[in-house]
Amino acid sequence: MSQVVKTEQEEMKQKLLDLVKKHKGEKGALIPVLHEAQQLYGYLPIEVQETIAEELDIPLTEVYGVATFYSQFTLKPKGKYKIGVCLGTACYVRGSQQIVDRLCEELGIAIGETTEDGKFTVEATRCVGACGLAPVLMVNEDVYGRLVEDDIPKILEKY
Repeated sequence: MSQVVKTEQEEMKQKLLDLVKKHKGEKGALIPVLHEAQQLYGYLPIEVQETIAEELDIPLTEVYGVATFYSQFTLKPKGKYKIGVCLGTACYVRGSQQIVDRLCEELGIAIGETTEDGKFTVEATRCVGACGLAPVLMVNEDVYGRLVEDDIPKILEKY
């Protein structure tokens, strides 16, 4: 079993090295490398950041700084189902905070956290462009609108 895991880890590391090599020497290579590395791993663990810094010959602090500055990058694994609750003005005035509170209560996590089983991550988002359906939440690409707190358990059951 450990040999299989090690082989998978080695394979992932080689893919990371290949993608860094593909961008090495390009101006502004760090952001595309971080994007591709995050697609590969699902997030940017410190080991990945260290490899990127070493291979691009830039300080680890620069890699970490970029990874933590831009909201599309994450240093923690995300759940299989990413739940984004809109807290934009229209949704907020129609009760999205209560939706977030109920969601976090049902899952036993706070905004920005992932359930222990790796199934759900809850995030606060801004306008998703569905103001007429306020309050709105998205589970990956699925949109749920005109929500009330009691809708949350039924939505979670689907996943």
